[in-house]
Amino acid sequence: MRKYISINEGWTFEKKGEKSTVNLPHTWNNLDGQGSEPTYYRGKCTYTKIIERQKGKTWLEFKGVNAACTVYINGNKVGSHLGGYSAFRFEVTDFLSSPKNFLTVEVDNSPLREVYPETADFTFYGGIYRDVNLITEVEKQHFSLDDCGSSALYITPKMNGDVFVKSVISGYETGVRVLYEIFDADGKLVASAGNRVRLHVENPHLWNGLEDPYLYTLRATLFMESRTVDRVESRFGFREIRFDADKGCFLNGKHIKLKGVSRHQDREGLGNALTINEHREDLELIREVGANSIRLAHYQQAEEFYSLCDEMGFLVWAEVPVISRFSKKKQANALSQLEELIKQNMNHPSIFCWGIENEITIQGASPVLTDSIEELNNLAHVLDVSRPTTCAQLTMCPPESELNNITDIMGYNHYYGWYMKTVDGIDEWLKKFKEAQPKVPLCLSEYGAEAVIGYFSDNAVQGDYSEGYQSRFHEHYLNVINSTEWLWGSYVWNMFDFGSSMRNEGGVRGRNNKGLVTFDRKIKKDAFYMYKAFWSEEKFVHIEGGRYTLRRIGKRTFRVISNCPEVTLKCGRYKKTVAGEHVFTFEDVPIKEGNNKVTAVAGDCEETIIFEGVEGYPASYSLPDGASTMVRNWFVPKSESINPEYLSTEDTIGEILKNDDVRGMVSGVAGKLISSPLMKLVAPIKLKTVLNLKFIHINNDMKELAQQFLQTIKK
Repeated sequence: MRKYISINEGWTFEKKGEKSTVNLPHTWNNLDGQGSEPTYYRGKCTYTKIIERQKGKTWLEFKGVNAACTVYINGNKVGSHLGGYSAFRFEVTDFLSSPKNFLTVEVDNSPLREVYPETADFTFYGGIYRDVNLITEVEKQHFSLDDCGSSALYITPKMNGDVFVKSVISGYETGVRVLYEIFDADGKLVASAGNRVRLHVENPHLWNGLEDPYLYTLRATLFMESRTVDRVESRFGFREIRFDADKGCFLNGKHIKLKGVSRHQDREGLGNALTINEHREDLELIREVGANSIRLAHYQQAEEFYSLCDEMGFLVWAEVPVISRFSKKKQANALSQLEELIKQNMNHPSIFCWGIENEITIQGASPVLTDSIEELNNLAHVLDVSRPTTCAQLTMCPPESELNNITDIMGYNHYYGWYMKTVDGIDEWLKKFKEAQPKVPLCLSEYGAEAVIGYFSDNAVQGDYSEGYQSRFHEHYLNVINSTEWLWGSYVWNMFDFGSSMRNEGGVRGRNNKGLVTFDRKIKKDAFYMYKAFWSEEKFVHIEGGRYTLRRIGKRTFRVISNCPEVTLKCGRYKKTVAGEHVFTFEDVPIKEGNNKVTAVAGDCEETIIFEGVEGYPASYSLPDGASTMVRNWFVPKSESINPEYLSTEDTIGEILKNDDVRGMVSGVAGKLISSPLMKLVAPIKLKTVLNLKFIHINNDMKELAQQFLQTIKK
């Protein structure tokens, strides 16, 4: 029977003529792809290793290589693979011609016109970043190793206990037979059948998400005459999930709101080259925040991660990287990556849907886009009849778009309150979508705001990159999501900060800082505790902004986050108890010069922080000079009319600068200018007049951008 041999150790790695010895998993972008440089290396590198000739038929198995690779043994080409996130195998039996053989793997993470993704808001780490195995002693008759990197065993369980099984066998001939056996979680045999596609388990124990993620194991044994020649196993679970446009999601007949986070797989200093320990730590953090669902964006992730989700009970949205820029030239690769995703992972009960595209209209819609998305949708249904398909659209895709009527369920990515308008923009959009598409089951597939550790303000505002604003942003979205009963779920963007080489904003290069947890997984931001308050039953109390221990002298406002029914805050002689839910506000808390002991108590939970009273905040609490603050306008359509309740270029410079939101955003880059004598002279002048002065050199597009920016700020 087959035998697996890890060959992760002792590879020679060559990049641009320089060689080193590495162990797998490995990426060459673990540092330069995470902000240390303005660009990162995207090109070809080579991995080499001596491998020994094996007994019987032999396959070479790669769990993940980004993004394209070609494999050679002793200079002879074995094969190529396009796509950076799925497993693949090559038979190498006839290539192992010597006792010791020279294996070469050429890896390329260049932008490739025929491979998805070519461009996206995340770093494309190059390398052999998952495990590599030799599969040896494979007999002539075996469960196929050439079926898209899968186990060749496909299981479709039904709620009544029926289990339909399909296996793909290579070398089939007279005398070959299969025995299928199902074992419960205790290892007890509960069903068996020979050469049949249907088995039955009496009174099946359901896989019921976080409450009870019960798993069975199906073992398939292949015999030639009476001799065992191969065996494969796969875990599965009995569960049913359905969606209703008006009532939301139902797991095993019981309503469940999917409380989700999105996850990019990379980590600071490691890139995508993770071990089981990092995967498990991520899931422990996701469980702590109280989520019950995960969107694995925007590509196939490690098989070990899906298995851990099975064990822990998370419901998983799995998707392929058909993202951002549609290209008909990439359609063959899109279909290939989707087939690999489904065939390799369809037995996981945690996976409840297949995502076939994300923000594909961000750079416009091609005339053939609809046909291509329908082709992907049809393929998913052919490969797996048991799961719905889904997609994630971006704001500029109108609710009436025909793309919103292809997949079975769907999501929208919105950033009201960060890239565009204000947070309450999401309220109105949801109403409009429901009117336009009353029969489409919808979730919020992305929403978020950036928070860079270190920034703090007494008056956190949109675009200041502070933890305080991120926390308030998510507080609003959580309330809207909870009150919109027909939404089947939501997915925070993102659970963790992640590498994005294209970014340089908020004083941080090469990183998207929308995570609830920092890139190194060491700091839980205030927004993490906001979700924990809404979602988790684990009692806690958390003082918002507690890591910013310098506070202005005087009466200050403190917010405390907790899932207890009331909180008491104490500071010197100040003591006040507030009842409520999730967020508890304490005004007029006296902060004196020197040390101030602030204690929050909720039930049996307590947190104490020593704050130092100071005259003014250090410069490090604000965005540095020159840092980007214009994120509010990434996706804003051209303004058609002016809302008088918000600022505009029709207002005077003085009126604009009196606004707390504006002052909070520009104080770090123009603080001295605001208080200068020059400002007193221009204060009565409308901003529109200044922008129209010829020597200012402001074009119409920039004027429109200024108008859009001001129209996100309430007077």
